[in-house]
Amino acid sequence: MAAAGWYHRDISQVVAEELLAKAGRDGSFLVRDSESVKGAYALCLLFQRHVYTYRILPDDEGLLSVQTIQGIQAKCFRTLPDLIGAYQHPNNGLVTPLLHPVHQARPDEDSDGEDARGWGHTVPCPSAPPSSRTHIPQQLHQRLQEQVHSSPASDFMGFMAEYLTHHVQLDLEALCHGHPQLRHLSTALATACRALHSEIDFTLAGLETLARVFDPPASPRSPAREQGFLSSDPDLELLLSKLSTVNHLLSSLEKKVLKSLQETVTRHNLALPSVAVAPPPAARPLAVQNFEVKVGKSQRMALTVDVESGTVTVTKRGSGSPEEVIPQDKILQLIKYQSVQSKVRLVCARENQKSLSRDFIFPNARKREAFCQLLQLMKIQHSNLDEPELISVYVGTWNMGSTPPPRSLASWLTSRGLGRTQDETTACIPHDIYVIGTQENSLGDREWVEFLCASLKTLMAIDYRVVALQCLWSIKIVVLVKPEHQRRISHVHTSSVKTGIANTLGNKGAVGVSFLFNGTSFGFVNCHLASGSEKTHRRNQNYSDILHSLALGDKRLGGFDLTLRFTHLFWFGDLNYRLDMDVQDILTHVVKKEFQALLAVDQLNLEREKNKVFLRFSEADISFPPTYRYERGTRDTYVWQKSKPTGIRINVPSWCDRVLWKSHPETHVVCNSYGCTDDIVTSDHSPVFATFEVGVTSQFVPREAPGSSPEALACIEWESIEVILKTTSRSKCYIEFHSYCLEEVQRSGENTFQNCDIPGFLKLGWSSKHLPVLNPILPDLEYLGDQHLLLSVKGVESCESYGECCLALRSAIGTTAQQFETFLFHRGEETGSVRGWMRVRVPRGRCGTRERLYEWISFEEEDAEPAAEPPICPKPPLQRHRSRPRSFPEPATDYTNPAYFIFEGVP
Repeated sequence: MAAAGWYHRDISQVVAEELLAKAGRDGSFLVRDSESVKGAYALCLLFQRHVYTYRILPDDEGLLSVQTIQGIQAKCFRTLPDLIGAYQHPNNGLVTPLLHPVHQARPDEDSDGEDARGWGHTVPCPSAPPSSRTHIPQQLHQRLQEQVHSSPASDFMGFMAEYLTHHVQLDLEALCHGHPQLRHLSTALATACRALHSEIDFTLAGLETLARVFDPPASPRSPAREQGFLSSDPDLELLLSKLSTVNHLLSSLEKKVLKSLQETVTRHNLALPSVAVAPPPAARPLAVQNFEVKVGKSQRMALTVDVESGTVTVTKRGSGSPEEVIPQDKILQLIKYQSVQSKVRLVCARENQKSLSRDFIFPNARKREAFCQLLQLMKIQHSNLDEPELISVYVGTWNMGSTPPPRSLASWLTSRGLGRTQDETTACIPHDIYVIGTQENSLGDREWVEFLCASLKTLMAIDYRVVALQCLWSIKIVVLVKPEHQRRISHVHTSSVKTGIANTLGNKGAVGVSFLFNGTSFGFVNCHLASGSEKTHRRNQNYSDILHSLALGDKRLGGFDLTLRFTHLFWFGDLNYRLDMDVQDILTHVVKKEFQALLAVDQLNLEREKNKVFLRFSEADISFPPTYRYERGTRDTYVWQKSKPTGIRINVPSWCDRVLWKSHPETHVVCNSYGCTDDIVTSDHSPVFATFEVGVTSQFVPREAPGSSPEALACIEWESIEVILKTTSRSKCYIEFHSYCLEEVQRSGENTFQNCDIPGFLKLGWSSKHLPVLNPILPDLEYLGDQHLLLSVKGVESCESYGECCLALRSAIGTTAQQFETFLFHRGEETGSVRGWMRVRVPRGRCGTRERLYEWISFEEEDAEPAAEPPICPKPPLQRHRSRPRSFPEPATDYTNPAYFIFEGVP
C-alpha cells in the first residue's frame, strides 16, 4: 500500500474529529502523529457518531502494534500500511473494522508571486517502500522537507529542493545507464556554494594576515591562492582546497600566538599582576543549621550554614575538622537542578579568579529548599543587593522591504511618531529589554546586531548586551538587555518555523526566543505570514503551524499549548492581515482619521472575534494610520497598485504590522505606548513600536528561617472537578497535575461521571475520592500564593491531551473551598472548559512576610556545565499585586497562569 491518503501527519485531535464528522460513515478512519509519544501514531475511528482513538506504538525493533486492544494478543507489523490493512477485517478488537479511509485535502498554498513557485506538497506514508523509481524523487523530497524544519541552512536547502524536484531523476537515469558522475548534483552543489567562495576568501585573507603578524619571516601562500584564489569559477576542488587551508590556519594559529606571547614574556622579564583578595567578613555569633548531604555516588558530608557569620562549612562525615569554610562573598552561584529536585550545585570563587563548583544531593527537595533559603537569608544580611520588581520592555517590528535602514533609528527606538507614543520627558529613558523583529531584512546578521547596539549606545549611552539572535532567511529577532540584567537572564531558547510554500521555504514563517528574567518567563515570536487580501485562511493556518511547531521553553512542556508556557508571551511581526473595504473608502477614512471604521473590517480583528487565531491575546488600541503600503521615500502617499507577472495586484492600505501579547492573570503588564514612526521612509512599511511595564518576580524568602520550628505540611484539596470537552469521543479521561511546588507530576483516577447527550460535547466529572491531595514542597503562605497548577485532561486509551489550563493557588488559599472556572486550550484552540472547587490549606505560623530577593540562585539542566558568569534564574516568587489592566480579556473567575511556574519547568 504505497499511497497513504489516510495518514494526516501532525493534525490535531480537533481537526481529526472534524474530518471524520464530515465523512459521516461508520468505519471512517484516519491516522495522525501521536502528540504524547514521539514516533507513535494515533488511529482515529468513527463509529455511531463518536470518535475512538487508539494508539499505535513502535517496539524496540520498530514493529508497530495497536496498544489499546483488550483481550486480544497484540499483533506486530513492519509498516503502517500493513497494520491498517490487517484491521480492515472484522473481529480484531476495534469497535468496527477500518472501512473508509479519510484522505487529506490539498493545502492552500501561496500563489501571489511573493513566494517561491513550482512546489508540490505530497506526504508519503511512513515506512512505505517506493513502488518504482519514479517515486524516489518524491520520497527524497519528503525527507528533505522533514529535515529543513530544523536546519538553519535555508538557502542551501532551497537549491537542494530544486535539484530533487527537477534533476535527481536525470541523475538516476544516467546512473542506470552506467554513468555514475551525478553531473546535475555537482552543478547544484557548485551553484549553492558559490557565495561561500567570497566568504572564505575574506576569512582566509584575514587569517593569513594575522598569522604573518606572529610569524614575521614568511608564511607560505596558501594552496588556494596559488590556484587562482580570486577566480570566479565555483569549482568544488578549489573550494575544498580553501577549506583545507582555513582548517590548517585555525588549528595552528592559537598555538602560534601562545608561543609568541610566551616568548615575549620571557624575553622582557614581564610578570602578570597579582589579584587582590577581599578579606573575609568579620566574625559574628553563630546561628547554625546542619544538613546531611551526599557528594558523588557514596561520600557523605555535612553542610553547616551560619547565617550570622556568613559562612558555609563543609565537613566530611566522621571527621572532626572542617574540610572547607566558604564565606558568603565567595559564593557566586547556587544552581538548582531541574531533573533532580534534591540536587544543588554551589559555585564558589577562588583566589586565582577561577570558580570551583561542587554538587550536593540532599535527602529530599524540602531540605534543598531550606538550604537555599538560608543561603539567601545570609546573602540578604551581608549584602546590599536588590532585585527589580518592575521592568520596561520594548517591542519593535518592521518589514524593511529588502532595503538598508536609514542612518538613524532614533524615532523607532524611542517610540516617537504617530499613535500612542512616549512623553518627551520619558522617551529617552532606556528600557531594560529591547526585542526587535524585522522581516525582509537584507543586512547580514552581525551587521544588523552591531547597527542596533550602536544605535542604542548613541541614544542611551549604554552598551546593551545581546541575549539572543535568531534568523530565518530575512526574518530576524534580536533581544538586547542592559548590562546589569545580563546575569538575571537564563534558559535562553531559540527556534524557527517555515510556513512558505509546502512549509519548506523560509521566506514566510517565524522566529522565536524564550528566556527567564529571574523568576519570570518571557516568550517572543516574530513572524511574517502569507500575503494577499484573499489569504486570510492561509494566514490562520500559518499561525496554527507556528504555534504547534515553535520549540520554545522547557521541552518537558512540549505537550502543552505554547500560550500557556510563559508568564508573558509577545507575538508581533508582519501578520499581513488586510482591510476588507474598497481602497477609495479606506483612503477617505484614513484622511479623516476615522480608524474605528477601518478596524471594524480589519481581518485580524474579525478572525480573533471568531476565535480562529490569537485566542485570549491582547492588543492595545490602534490610533495610528495603516502602516502598509506606502510609497518609498514619503509617508504622504499609499501605493495600492502593484505590478505582478499576472497583472495588477491591489494591496489596500492595512495594519499589517502588529504587536499582541498574552499575560496570565495575577501578573502585572501595562502597555505604555503603541504606534509607528513617521520619518523612516526607506520601506513601504512603517516601523511599529510598543512598550510595556512588566512585573517580574524572584526567589521566595520566608521571614522564618527553615528548621526553626517543626515542619508542617500544606495541602491542596479538591471537592470536585467538572470538565466539558468539545469532542465526539466517548473516552474515559484522567487529569494530570503539574506544578513547580510539587515533588513530581500527580494524576487523578478515571472520571466518575460521564455524559455525551449533547452532540459534539463530552461532560466529565470527578469526585473528591478520585482526585489526589497535593502536598507542596514548602508550606509558607507567601510561597504558595505564587504557585500555580498546570492541568491536562487526557484520554485513558490514547493518553492524548484534550486540553490544558493553569490555575493559581492564591485565590484558593483558606479554610473553605473556592470555586474556579477557566478555559481549556490545545494547540491554539479553545477545546472546552473546566470548573470545580478547591482549597489550599496552610498551617498556622507559616505566614511570614517577604524579604528582598537576589539574583544568584538559578536553575540548570542536569549535567550542564556552569558558565564563567552563571546566569541568574530564581524560581517563581511572589508577585506584588497591582491594579488589573483593562486590556486583559479573561474574566475575573479565570485563573490561568504561566506554566513556567509549574515544575522546575523553566525555559
